[in-house]
Amino acid sequence: MTSRQDADSAARWRLILGRYSDRAFDQVQLDREQLRLERTLDYLYNREYERRGQAAGQPRHGSLDNSQLTAINWLNNARKLFPQSTFERIQMQAVERYQLDALLKDEKSLRSLEPTPQLAKALLSMRGRMNAQTREAVRDIIRQVVEQIVARLKPNFVHAVQGRRNRFRRSVIVNSQNFDWRRTIQQNLKHYHTGLNKLIIQQPFFNARVQRHLPWTVVLCVDQSGSMMSSVMYSAICASILASLPAVKVHLVLFDTHIADLSHLAHDPVEVLLTAQLGGGTDIAKAVAYCEKYITQPSRTIFTLISDFEEGGSVAHLLNAVSRLNSQQVKLLGLAALDEQANPVYDMQMAQKLNERGMSVAALTPEHFAQWMAEVMQ
Repeated sequence: MTSRQDADSAARWRLILGRYSDRAFDQVQLDREQLRLERTLDYLYNREYERRGQAAGQPRHGSLDNSQLTAINWLNNARKLFPQSTFERIQMQAVERYQLDALLKDEKSLRSLEPTPQLAKALLSMRGRMNAQTREAVRDIIRQVVEQIVARLKPNFVHAVQGRRNRFRRSVIVNSQNFDWRRTIQQNLKHYHTGLNKLIIQQPFFNARVQRHLPWTVVLCVDQSGSMMSSVMYSAICASILASLPAVKVHLVLFDTHIADLSHLAHDPVEVLLTAQLGGGTDIAKAVAYCEKYITQPSRTIFTLISDFEEGGSVAHLLNAVSRLNSQQVKLLGLAALDEQANPVYDMQMAQKLNERGMSVAALTPEHFAQWMAEVMQ
C-alpha cells in the first residue's frame, strides 16, 4: 500500500471513529473537505455520547464557517457532502434516533428535509412534539411522500384491477402487455420476405381490455398497534387508489383495542395518516366483527386483514368470525406485516389457523398486493 493510500485509510478511520480516534490518529491530517465531513458528522453523532452520559467535548478544530453550525446549515452541508442514500440515512437518524429538537421545532428546517417514506413515518410518530407551524410543514412532507408512492403504485392497481385481456375484441391502443402475437403472425404471413428470410410486420394487433362494471366492495381492516406504521401508511395509500376506481367501494377501518372507522377519509391518505394513532394492544376479533356490517354482498366483497396476527383478544372469536365470513363466500385475504427491509414479521401459527378457516395469507409488497387482489376479482 502506498503512503497516499495509507493516509486516505487513516483519514477514513478517523472520520468513522470520531472522538475516539484522537489517541490513535492524532497526527492524521485532514484536508478541508474532510474537515467539513468531520464537523458535520460530529454535529449529529456527538449526541450519542451525550445520551450515554458522556460529555461531547470541544471540537478538535476551529470553525471553517463564519457562523455557528445550526440545524439548517447542518442539513445543507450534509446534503452537499454525502451521496443521496447516505444523506437520507443521516437525516433519518437525526429525526428518529436523536430527535434533533432544532429540526422538529423549526418550520424552515423541516421544509429542508428530504421527503422519504422513512422520514414520514418518523415524523408521524412524533406529532405530539410539533407546534402549529411545524404541523403544517409535516403535513406537506407527508403529502409529498404520499404523492410519490401513489404515482408509483397507482398504475399497478389500475392495470391489475380494471380489466383482463379479451382476445375477441381488438384495441387500437399500443401496449406491449396487450400484444396479440398469434393474430399478428397469422395476418402478416403474406408479407414474408423470402430474400431476407424474415416476416415483415406491417400491422400489429393488440387485445382490448374488458372493463368490469359490477361493483366490488373492498374492506381494509388495518392493525395500527405497535410498530405497524409501514403497513398503515401503505394501506392508506392503497385505499385511496382503490377508492378512485369507478367500480370499487372502499371501507377503511384501523384498530388496536379500539376501532377507528376512517371510511369517510379513504380517498385522502394524508388525512388518514395524520389521524392514525399507533400504539396500544391488539383486538383483531373485535375489528373483524365490526367490519361485518359492511358486507352486504358477500360474493362481491374482498375483506383484507392487514396485521402481524398477534391477537390480544379472543382467538376463538376471531377464528369463528373468519369461518363465518368464509361460509358466506366472502373473499378473505390476510396481508402480513413487513419490516423496514420488507421481511415478513407476523405470528405464523395464527396465520396458519386463519388459513385453515378460509383466509388466504401472504406477505407481499404493495405492488404485488395489487396483482393478488386482481386475481381474486377474476
